[in-house]
Amino acid sequence: MNRRHDIDALRVLAFSLLILYHWAMVYIQDWGYHVKSTYTTQAIEIPMLFVNRWRMDLIFLISGVATAYMMRSRALGAFVRERAGRLLIPLLFGMAVVVPIQPYAQGVMNGLVEPGFLQFLGRYYTGYPWPKGAFDGWKEGVTWNHLWYLAYLFTYTMILAALQPLFRSGAGERVRRTFASLRGVRLVLYPAVPLLVYTFTLQGRFPETHNLVKDWYVHAVSATMFLYGWWLGSDEAIWKELARIRKATLFAALAAFAAYIAIVFTVDRENPAFTSILAARTLRNLYIWLALCTILGWGHALLNRPFQWLPFATSAVYPWYVLHQSLIVLLAYWLIPLKVGPVLEPALILVGTVAGCWALHVGVIARVALLRPLFGMSRVPGSRPSPSPAYRASSP
Repeated sequence: MNRRHDIDALRVLAFSLLILYHWAMVYIQDWGYHVKSTYTTQAIEIPMLFVNRWRMDLIFLISGVATAYMMRSRALGAFVRERAGRLLIPLLFGMAVVVPIQPYAQGVMNGLVEPGFLQFLGRYYTGYPWPKGAFDGWKEGVTWNHLWYLAYLFTYTMILAALQPLFRSGAGERVRRTFASLRGVRLVLYPAVPLLVYTFTLQGRFPETHNLVKDWYVHAVSATMFLYGWWLGSDEAIWKELARIRKATLFAALAAFAAYIAIVFTVDRENPAFTSILAARTLRNLYIWLALCTILGWGHALLNRPFQWLPFATSAVYPWYVLHQSLIVLLAYWLIPLKVGPVLEPALILVGTVAGCWALHVGVIARVALLRPLFGMSRVPGSRPSPSPAYRASSP
């Protein structure tokens, strides 16, 4: 079986977009984030909405595809052990070493944490009771912030492994074949229906928290996308169909988003009519799945080739993902008080984040065998536990 370069490339592009998205969160007005510049704007709200609605769905879906390919080439026990190590070790290390700068910077900028990082760490590691609203996660005393994805992916992966007898039963195979046989209009409509159901039944009752235990709306959407990806990874023909309809899904996705934005920005937000709510939520969920179909279809058509940049980029995904938000927050914490201007400040934060990720990855992490597993990389450069046509073990 040929290696699926498009899956590797889409993973790289998805996580690159995540870095840009978190950088932009410093500057978008009225959207909550760990640190906020004084140069916020509403001008980027529509582009942010365009990406926001499907960015994490794409990452979970790609993770499901990669999981399907990994499970083909590994015994179940070996698969579980490998994934536990690849996901839990970077999560725990990241929470202990990489993430703490984020609550510290947020707490100091909120005026609820005293300056002094070493003093903060001494309290942070001992369950110190923080003032209300000091930082995201103040109630628990610690936080995993952007690394929540690793905890959720680990959970879904272990559940999927435990349910393999069910998924590989006659009934499970029939469900998989039904999904994989979707074509044309059915492919772009049917998978969006569960997303719409979750919106009406769960979103209002369970707002997004990323705390794992009470995040039922996010779990429903993310686990569904992970399962969709796992099903997509088990059938090659459906990828040809996604590539075939990619122009139609692109047009439909743009039309759905335009209609969605028209409703969102014209409706009475204080007292919206039920018909407006119904239309907006329907269009939003339809747009999400159309956008994903478009990305997968164009990706399969254009990216399934061995680009020269792909091996390095694939190996960089995991360490850059772990590092990027802490670098963004740290640079913002340093630069925001200096008021260097609405052009220079974001430019310095973005360039500094990319340069910091590159320097730490290439100059330190990739060179030190003990550090590599802490950032999700194989201990020996270029090694993988076993061959896999669509997945590199260094990626989350």
